[in-house]
Amino acid sequence: MHYEGTIIRPPSEADSIILQVTVGCSHNKCIFCGAYKDVLFTIKNDEIINKDIDFAAHHCLRQNKVFLADGDALIIPQKRLVDILSSIRAKLSWVRRIRLYGNAKSILRKSAEELEELKQYGLDRIYMGLESGSDEVLTFLRKGSDATSMIEAGQHVRKAGIFLSVTVLLGIAGKEKSEEHAIQTGKVLSAMKPNQIAALTLMLLPNTELYHLEKEGGFALMSSNELLRELRFIVKNISCRAQFQANHASNYLPINARLPKDKDLILSAIDDALAGSTPLTPEYLRAL
Repeated sequence: MHYEGTIIRPPSEADSIILQVTVGCSHNKCIFCGAYKDVLFTIKNDEIINKDIDFAAHHCLRQNKVFLADGDALIIPQKRLVDILSSIRAKLSWVRRIRLYGNAKSILRKSAEELEELKQYGLDRIYMGLESGSDEVLTFLRKGSDATSMIEAGQHVRKAGIFLSVTVLLGIAGKEKSEEHAIQTGKVLSAMKPNQIAALTLMLLPNTELYHLEKEGGFALMSSNELLRELRFIVKNISCRAQFQANHASNYLPINARLPKDKDLILSAIDDALAGSTPLTPEYLRAL
């Protein structure tokens, strides 16, 4: 396989064939993300992509999923993306599920018919980073989208019948905007109606603007208990049906449950952790 830079993939894609079709992220302006700061976004050459698919056809016979890296493979023009999916179907006949990252802008650039076409060629899941449902926080983070466009993008994916996994970031608003961030995030998630919600906790990276802002006193990190209270506000304000997971390595309290069925159990687990009766993940075990 021909890989360039650091390959980022969702935890659930650990056993997938990782096919890098783009390098970097098409947006790459978020002040908290340090994943692609050293690379210029490009769509990889078709010849290299096809060579990697041929490699997978001979060496990845036990893996039945493909994840298209890097940060926003959905930005690839429709014809080229369909050609890539068609090649995967033709050469990796045992693969039934193809997944990728997509931001709100790239999702909304695809028509309903185009998303449905991608689904027909095997695309079954889109991972989307919401981070926050607060317009003020999204502007601060330079996400490039507001809450309205996030909702529209999420609904666009769901209407096409594609599984939607949405991530949110605990602590990303800092102490001052924590409650607003949490409440609005819960409301936006409810409107998006994703199949899966994944909550991660902010961990600052030295190559990001937010890291330097915190060092200069312009951003306040939150304590573990403050983060748990923020998580509680988010969960309390979610009214849609979804798989809810906060079991990423960055989190203090692992959660894997169904909403709304398990909402009371989640809130009770958070309350137990806040009361000190449930131990939190120690700092040395937390990671991105």
